[in-house]
Amino acid sequence: MQIARRFTTAGQDPYAPVPFRNATSEIRNPDGSVVFQAEGIEVPAEWSQVACDILAQKYFRKAGVAARLAPVEEDGVPPWLWRRTADAAALAALPEDQRFGGETSARQLFDRMAGTWTYWGWKGGYFDAEDDACAFYDEIRVMLARQIGAPNSPQWFNTGLYWAYGIDGPAQGHYYVDHRTGELTASASAYEHPQPHACFIQSVADDLVHGFRECEGCLVYRHVQIADPTDRRRRLIPLPPGAAERQSSDLVHPQPAEEPDDRHCPNH
Repeated sequence: MQIARRFTTAGQDPYAPVPFRNATSEIRNPDGSVVFQAEGIEVPAEWSQVACDILAQKYFRKAGVAARLAPVEEDGVPPWLWRRTADAAALAALPEDQRFGGETSARQLFDRMAGTWTYWGWKGGYFDAEDDACAFYDEIRVMLARQIGAPNSPQWFNTGLYWAYGIDGPAQGHYYVDHRTGELTASASAYEHPQPHACFIQSVADDLVHGFRECEGCLVYRHVQIADPTDRRRRLIPLPPGAAERQSSDLVHPQPAEEPDDRHCPNH
């Protein structure tokens, strides 16, 4: 792939045009006692307090981040994309209680996610040239900082812990497709190939929704029923009065679509 820059300039810090500020996030009991508190965290200046709270309380890695990191050299990978791991020698020179901690800056989170995606893309041969990989890394980081785009929650939790900090653990039953062989492969560890997905179809016996009329592979606009023909799972958006009774007939004899509400009109 060739990656054109839209929000960044080659050779410049992608965060340069993004102002940051220090913030505090806390959770209190009804009696005022503090349950959780994070002071002095670094966040983009334009982020709301709610966004800062979610970042600090949910997405920041709370432990295991080494205060000193060392690159792990890898043939065929540009040095700026080498993964990092705890630098044992440098850590030994620090007081024991200062050797490991948690993430305290949004930049750390943006860097670890975008860096991991870039690293995977490089390993998979996605980029035409190193400049394209660098552009991808920079563009994604500034898009995250400016809230132009964002992944789902498990990406924030899990992605990049291995690449950025060398954090790992026993395998947890995750699978990934090996880009070299195209084969589904069991991950040998918890975070090298993490679980970054939020929704799953468990089995053909999924009984999330009962009692709705049979439908295969259909999507009905506004009265939406989505059915997966391989799984026969039903995931429904609440229907307006009478829609359930009409839908079976509508599927055989489609009725004229209602005028869509502009506030929810799909982008065509």
